[in-house]
Amino acid sequence: MPADLTYLAEDVDLRPLWRAVHGRLCAGARPEVINTVRVPTLSTAGIAQLRTWLDTSVRRRRGTSAVTVSGDTATVPLRELLAVLGIDREALVALVEKAVGEPVIDRGAAALAAADRRARLWQYATEELPDLPQLVARMRVSGVGEDDTEVRHSIAALAAALRRLPARPPVPLAKLAHDITGDPHYFDLTTLNGIRLVAAVAERTGQSEPSRPDLVRALLATVGVIADRLYATVLLFNVEAVGDGPIDRRLRDSPAPVALTLLDLVHHPPILAPQTLTVVENPSVMEVAFIAGVRQPIACTSGQLRAIDHVFFQLAVAHGVRLRYAGDIDTAGKQIAAVVASTYGAEIVAMDDDVASEARHHPPAAPRPRPREGEQSPTCAGAATPVFQEHDVVLARILAAHRL
Repeated sequence: MPADLTYLAEDVDLRPLWRAVHGRLCAGARPEVINTVRVPTLSTAGIAQLRTWLDTSVRRRRGTSAVTVSGDTATVPLRELLAVLGIDREALVALVEKAVGEPVIDRGAAALAAADRRARLWQYATEELPDLPQLVARMRVSGVGEDDTEVRHSIAALAAALRRLPARPPVPLAKLAHDITGDPHYFDLTTLNGIRLVAAVAERTGQSEPSRPDLVRALLATVGVIADRLYATVLLFNVEAVGDGPIDRRLRDSPAPVALTLLDLVHHPPILAPQTLTVVENPSVMEVAFIAGVRQPIACTSGQLRAIDHVFFQLAVAHGVRLRYAGDIDTAGKQIAAVVASTYGAEIVAMDDDVASEARHHPPAAPRPRPREGEQSPTCAGAATPVFQEHDVVLARILAAHRL
């Protein structure tokens, strides 16, 4: 850059002018068509410098100026100023970029290009997913950001998956995802792509989109997609089964807790005898019951309810089993208990205020570390200390039918 332009760019008093010009250029104005520029907060020194360059002898005699001021805004005749200073189009762009410290980017052109990319993306989505207008509309509402690569990949993967459905013979969800994308977790049901796949199957088959995990898997099964049928288990101990199937026999013959998969419950569902069944949140409770020789029927769903847990609860209710449910006495545990009670009519046990109060009055042998200076303990901060099922007070209530 010539030395005189460097001087102009580094002049603090003229910087508001170059910033205003920079804004006009970024808005899409071509340098040669900008006649005047309105410049806010231009200093007195800056105005004086511009008038030195622009005000001719005639103007001075008439008492007029090329640079007019109204309030805190000055109007500068840019085209005339560039002619006086001998600055051409390319030099002006370089000058304002150096003065402002940011490149000149035509935001108008960039916006038009982005709009064109989005239009082409949704046209592609409509062509690839022609029978899924609701899903495409949902994807449009969620937006794409500056890079539509991931969205295009998702559209292509969905289209490829749907072309393979219904799958005969059935295919595991992870296998379907692997064969289409190379990633077996691409359509995991907790991911956005998995949610889109479920939505696509629901819309395509004319069904409402399910939210409960067991219903999601049931929907996918109708088109031959098997999701997570073996990885999750529900634990049963002392549960009385009266059927003649393989799972019934396992439950009757095993002296230890039995782990059942979703495949077990769906393909070989046991026939449960009417009984009172205590369902717990943590496997450690079942360990305690087994070690202590407890004989009451117990099941464990291991935390947040999954598809297998819902299927098991439905099976128990269908066979007239009276359900009791106990979880950790904390926010998550109470939320799970509320779902089990409202959906399956379970009695909530060992989670009331009396149990929590008694447990907190008999804390574990190892005290909690004191908070650091300036920190608050959970109780001081207004949050009740969680009470977990492993506490002796809670265990005694859960396993009330047996003396520990």
